[in-house]
Amino acid sequence: MPTVQVTDLKDGDFLLDVREDDEWQAGHAEGALHIPVSEFVARYGELTEAAPQDGRVHVICRSGGRSAQVTMYLVQQGIDAVNVDGGMQHWQTAGRPVVTDEGKPGFVL
Repeated sequence: MPTVQVTDLKDGDFLLDVREDDEWQAGHAEGALHIPVSEFVARYGELTEAAPQDGRVHVICRSGGRSAQVTMYLVQQGIDAVNVDGGMQHWQTAGRPVVTDEGKPGFVL
């Protein structure tokens, strides 16, 4: 499965966060698209509308398990998708910003 490290991500890379609502509310990467894995199939169209046409989808969750499942599904659909290894835990450890919907500092739940 295609995988990238948090440190490989650049500002402006398209990020899909598949964590559940309570995790998202606690804190997320600014600018990420949020579609919980539990709602993913039903909301798949939101991703295809928001994702860059010729760009890569970087899929993230808390630690990498749920995002790996979604990444495999997307690759099967012909989408250029990669799993973010270590998820939001590594994101936060790497010092990348974690924010709430209000733009205040958040945390990884």
